[in-house]
Amino acid sequence: MATRSSALPSLRVRRRRFSPPDAGMLLWNRNDALLAVGAAVLDLIGYTAFPQVTGVPVSGGGVLLLTASALPLLVRRRFPLSVMTVSLVLVALLNMTVPVGQHFGAALAVALYSAARTGRPWATGVLTVGAIGVTLLAPGLPAPPGFLDVTSACLAACLVAAAGLTVNRWQQQTEANRRLLADRAVAEERRRIARELHDVVAHRITTMQLMAGGARANLDHDPGVVHDALVTLEESGRLALREMRQLLDVLRAHEDTTADRHGAPEAPQPGPADLDRLVKESQQAGQPAELTVDGDSGRLPQVVGLTVYRIVQEALTNARKHAGPNVPVQVRLTCLPEGVRVSVTDQGATDGTPYAPTPGARSGTGYGLMGMRERVALHGGTFEAGLLPGAGFRVAASLPLEVPAGEY
Repeated sequence: MATRSSALPSLRVRRRRFSPPDAGMLLWNRNDALLAVGAAVLDLIGYTAFPQVTGVPVSGGGVLLLTASALPLLVRRRFPLSVMTVSLVLVALLNMTVPVGQHFGAALAVALYSAARTGRPWATGVLTVGAIGVTLLAPGLPAPPGFLDVTSACLAACLVAAAGLTVNRWQQQTEANRRLLADRAVAEERRRIARELHDVVAHRITTMQLMAGGARANLDHDPGVVHDALVTLEESGRLALREMRQLLDVLRAHEDTTADRHGAPEAPQPGPADLDRLVKESQQAGQPAELTVDGDSGRLPQVVGLTVYRIVQEALTNARKHAGPNVPVQVRLTCLPEGVRVSVTDQGATDGTPYAPTPGARSGTGYGLMGMRERVALHGGTFEAGLLPGAGFRVAASLPLEVPAGEY
C-alpha cells in the first residue's frame, strides 16, 4: 500500500526568526547566573590572591564593589548596552574609591562582549573607549599608568569587542544562509506541487475534452459511441478527483486528515501496471496507441514506477495536444536488471504531410517536459525529448535501479 510521501515528497520548512524577547520572558536564567558568579569569582581571585605582588591591600569595599559589578551580567542578554553602561559606572566607582591595580576584569570583558554582540559598531566603539578609560582610571595608585598598562588595556578591550562583532557577523551570515536554504526548499516543494498538478490536470482534462468532443460529434447518429465516451469521461473525472485528493492529503500531511481519523485505506499510487489503462484511454480518445513491455515491470520500486507512469501520461497528453488525436503512438517499456527505459514515440501526420508541431510547444521548454526532466533527474537518470528526422516526436527516459547490498 502506498504512502502519501510516495505521491509527493513534501518538505516541511520551519523558519526561525531571531527577535527581541517579549515582556513575558524571564530576565535571566541559570546560565546567566553561572556566568555572573564565574566572572565575580575570577575578579575576586585576581583582587585577593596576589596583594603582595600588586602592592594593593585588600579591602571589604573592594570585594563588595567587585561582586556588585558582576550582578548586571544577569540581564546582559536582555539589555546588553545598558549592562555595559552600568558596568562602566561600577568599575569607575571601584577605581575611584578603592586602590586597585590596573586590570581588565572578567565582568567588564563579558559586558563588553555582550554589547558588541548587538552588532552596533558605533555603540561598541564608544563603550570600548569607555572600558579602556575606566581600566586606566586609578588615582589612588602612587604611579600613573605606564606604556605597558595602556597597551594592555587597549589590546584587551579591542580583542573583546572584535570577538563580539565577529561572532555577531558570523551568526548573521549563518541565519541568512539558513533562510536562503529554507527559501530554496520552499521553491523546490512548490515546483514539485506544480509538477504533480500539471501531470494530473493536463492529462485528465485533455482526455475529458477529447471524449466530450467525440460524444458531441456522434450524438445524433451513433448512441453507442456516445455511451462509451461518456463512461470514459466519467471514469477520467473520477480518477482526476482521486489523484487531486491524494495530492491535497500530502499538502495537509501535518494535520489529522479525514482519512486518518476514520482509518480509511489510501488508494495505491499508479505505476507500470496502470500503463494499459493510459493506452486504453488514448485509444478511446481517438489516438491509436500501442504498449510494448519487455521484462518484468512488477519488480520496479514504487517511486520509480510512479515516475514511469507520469512520463508516459505526460507524453501521451503532449502527443494528443500537439501531434493530433489520430497520430499513432508507440509506448515501449524495457525493464533491465540495472535500470528501466521508457519511450513514447508518435509518428507524425499519417497523410504524408510534414510534421509541424505548435511553435515552441515541443521544443523542450514546456512545463510538461520540464516536469519529466526533473522527475528523471531526481533518480539520477537521463532524459531526451525532440523531433525525429522527417516526422514525429520522441520522449525517452532511462532510470537506474539501486543494486541491493551484497549484490554486484
